[in-house]
Amino acid sequence: MPTTLEAVRPIELSEIREARARIADTIVRTPLIRLELGPGYPDVRLKLENLQPINAYKLRGAANAVAMLSDSERKRGVWTISAGNAGQGVAYAARRAGVPCTVVVIETAPASKVERMKALGAKLVPVPYEVAWKALDERSFPGVEGTFVHPFDDHNFIAGHATMGLEILEDAPDTVAVIASIGGGGLITGVGSAIKALRPDIKICGAEPETAAPAALSFAKGSPQVFKDWKQSFVDGAGGQSVFPRMWDRMKPVVDGYIVVTLEETKKAMRLMAEKARIISEGAGALPLAAALTGKAGQGPIVSIVSGGNIDLKKFSELIGD
Repeated sequence: MPTTLEAVRPIELSEIREARARIADTIVRTPLIRLELGPGYPDVRLKLENLQPINAYKLRGAANAVAMLSDSERKRGVWTISAGNAGQGVAYAARRAGVPCTVVVIETAPASKVERMKALGAKLVPVPYEVAWKALDERSFPGVEGTFVHPFDDHNFIAGHATMGLEILEDAPDTVAVIASIGGGGLITGVGSAIKALRPDIKICGAEPETAAPAALSFAKGSPQVFKDWKQSFVDGAGGQSVFPRMWDRMKPVVDGYIVVTLEETKKAMRLMAEKARIISEGAGALPLAAALTGKAGQGPIVSIVSGGNIDLKKFSELIGD
């Protein structure tokens, strides 16, 4: 890893508010709705980031990070590494800025995400998951040039995501817990930073699938861990093979706990949102609702962040029909 990386530091509230103004013309201020589940269930509200222009929250961070690049950095073009959502976000922001974009994309990314990145003008370089994860750590990939925009370990990217936290507090001031899915950790770090700055009493919880839960393991062990039993699943937008040490340092001050859910619980949450609220969510977007339904975050009000809805409709139908 390059030695020139900026040291990890807290995301300041002033930076979050500046990011909010900076990206206002690019992102959607997404709705926050109550999920009517009936008696016996926690009080759950859904933050619908699946309604962003790219159908995922990553546009917030990408728009802020690209907007803050210098002229010389933009001239070089930008590139990122992604299973699809970060790639779409960076490609969308880059196209608006007139900047060329390349995405080193995990070859198992859903076709819907791949087609969207192509439509946004991104050049795609497909690679296996293990290769992509290694490149994320090294911040380089052979043959790809330009300014690298890290899809989670980037201060400006995280500050963009943090803008969501301001909206949650404005729309649901009675919130007692917020649950976000964890892939690399950028989403929960951003949202947690905003909320803890204004309402430190609100509990911030991460959600991971049982097949890929390095953050929960790291929390249990007290240090960043590799998840040795990692398995690929339909939850492609969350659950990494490990927690990067820098991201562990970012998450520790703002995350209170982690909830691991089964794949069956995740499918049930996807089906529940489709039935009750007509919401199409990808696997990672359903993890927070699945986590809320375990009761481990209390009875609420709980805000579950629906981080994205980029899933092939055929695959979605198969999953919720099981």
